Amino acid sequence: MARADVPGVYPEDLCFHAQQAAEKAVKGLLIMHGVGFPFVHDLAFLSSLLEEEGDAIPDAVLRAADLTDFAAMTRYPGPYEPVSEEECADAIYVAEVVVRWVEERVQASL
Repeated sequence: MARADVPGVYPEDLCFHAQQAAEKAVKGLLIMHGVGFPFVHDLAFLSSLLEEEGDAIPDAVLRAADLTDFAAMTRYPGPYEPVSEEECADAIYVAEVVVRWVEERVQASL
């Protein structure tokens, strides 16, 4: 969904989907490790739970923390600056890095 090239779609909406992809991937890895987690969108916190399990998380994946604000803040009208096309492209890139990293971890465990 984040990669959708549909006219009129707000970058904020695409960033929300990028954040969700990263969040669900990280939560999937936590589930694979048998780690419980609260229902939060905070990717820095969720990543810290993986680190506590001994996972070495690459810096590129840790950048997912930057996506956390897209989970709720930009979904509703409020006092924030519109998301630029550059910010949106970066959010999608970071989410893709996270999803690929998780996929590699899952494949390695099979």
